[in-house]
Formats: sequence, C-alpha cells, structure tokens
Amino acid sequence: MDSIKKYHQQLELAIKEIKYGSNPKELYEPIDYIMSLGGKRMRPILVLMSCDLFDGDTAKAIHPALAIEIFHNFTLVHDDIMDNAPLRRNQETVHVKWNNNIAILSGDAMMVKAYQEICKADATELPELLAIFNDTALKVCEGQQMDMNYETQLKVSIPQYLKMIELKTAVLLAGALKIGALVGGAREEDAQYLYDFGKHIGIAFQLQDDILDVYANADKFGKQKGGDIIANKKTFLLLKAMEMAESNRYIKEELQQWIAAPEFNASEKVEAVTNIYNFLNVKELARNEMQKQYELAMNALKKIPANEEKKNALIAFSDSLMVREV
Repeated sequence: MDSIKKYHQQLELAIKEIKYGSNPKELYEPIDYIMSLGGKRMRPILVLMSCDLFDGDTAKAIHPALAIEIFHNFTLVHDDIMDNAPLRRNQETVHVKWNNNIAILSGDAMMVKAYQEICKADATELPELLAIFNDTALKVCEGQQMDMNYETQLKVSIPQYLKMIELKTAVLLAGALKIGALVGGAREEDAQYLYDFGKHIGIAFQLQDDILDVYANADKFGKQKGGDIIANKKTFLLLKAMEMAESNRYIKEELQQWIAAPEFNASEKVEAVTNIYNFLNVKELARNEMQKQYELAMNALKKIPANEEKKNALIAFSDSLMVREV
C-alpha cells in the first residue's frame, strides 16, 4: 500500500496549495476548514489509481482528482445542513461552526472551485471529463432529493433504496474511477467496467455506513451514533425491519410508534429501535446485501485486461475502506 501513502501525500500537498480566496473571510474560511479536516481522500486516490491502472501519467490526473475531492466536500457541507448533523469527522459541521447561510454559500463556492480544477485537465480530454463530471454531479443531486423524498414517503422498497444510494453515494466513486481511467488512456469499454466496479463498491460502502451509524463506536466513527434512527432516515436497516415487521404485529406497532413520535428521548429511541433491529437480525441481512454488491464489483474488475498487481492494489484499497469497526 506504499502507492496509496504516496498518493495521499501528493493530494494533501496539492490541497494545501489551492488558493480559495481570503475576502470575504466568511466565504472562504469554511472551505479551508472542511478541506483541512482530512479523511481518507479515497475518491481522489481512486482517480489516481485508475489512471495508473492503465499506465497513465498520474500527474495529469491530479487536477481532476482535486475536482472530485472538492466536489465531495461540497456535498458534505450541504448534506450536513439538510440532515442537521452536528459532527463531521469528529469536528463541528460547517453550519454549526458558522451558520446555515454561510455554509450554503461556501458550498456553492466549492462547486465553482471544483470546476476550476477539472478545467485544468488536458484540453483534448476535457469535454469527455466534463461530461462525466456533470453527469455525476446531477446524479448525486438526484440521489439527495430522493433521500429527502423518502423521509416523508410512507412506502419505500429495498430496490428503490438501493437506486437512491447508487445515485447519492456510489456514482461519485464510479465517476472518479472512470475519469482517472480516461486520463490514463483506457478504452471506453474498460473505463465503463471500472465505473461499474466503483458503483457496486459505493453501494456496499453505503450499506456499511448504514450499519455503522447504528452499531459503530461513535468516537471512532466520527458521527452522531444512531443519527439515522433519530431522523427516521429510511436506511436499508429500517426498510428491512419495516418489511419483516409486517408478520409481527407487536414489533410493527412498536416500530411505528417510534417513527411517528413527535417528541422523544433520543438515546431511548436509538436503544429501542436498535433492539428491534437485533430481534429481526437486519444487521446480518444488510451485511449479506453488502457482500453481494462487493462481489458484483469484483466481477466487473475481472473483465479489465490490466496489470494484475495494480488491480490487486485497487482491490486492497477498496477492502481497506470496507474494513471499519462495526
């Protein structure tokens, strides 16, 4: 994994060199803040790894990688407002540290900065890269809107949910990989296989996030424990529990009472709903779906005629992202 460390260091240096602006400080300080909170930088690393998979020059992929990372952090700033989330990477979210209006406007500025970075790519490749970037950005917005719609929609199916997380979360990983592949000189067919790999890895990653929200050590996860339960977010766990509770009147009534309660003690609600999840074994069912998506990703990667060592490095990196405390 030495190459991952190298890519991470390259990206951190490149991120520090970006000049966002200084005046008005209320616009730019939040951008410096969210970008400095770190994280695994997995999306821009995937851009560089996919470029290298096809023996491309990773130096040419740095600016598209930065565009992906800035865009990703822009979505976090806005998502945190919509979710009313207090923490991000164990630190105050932008809207908590400043306010909602500043967070919205700083997020908008980040979107512009993301375009400025991707426009630094090779001019001959730029139209295709912009097409993927634009398609990805729109799909992320579609997925976020679907997520918000599902908060008030009474019936949401598991397939609908999987489509939503594909758009909201997975397509950004997929787009990052495809952009890197094209910068690296990949054939369109192979770039699409890599896109499919990223899509299924991304779905698996989000399913794991659903599990972690309920079952992870909150300090290590860096987010509010049980936040999805408190907000009645229709995660895989909740939807599967609602589906399975149809055959158990008592469980169904208890679950519906907690979902419908206008006022409640947050920790009490988290504990009660978690107990329902445990009774119905939905955590294991979520893990099964996660494994299915992971296998679909591996099958797509196998179709790419590339260096096996580099493919294995990509698999190892993906595995490292999936191995988080549950």
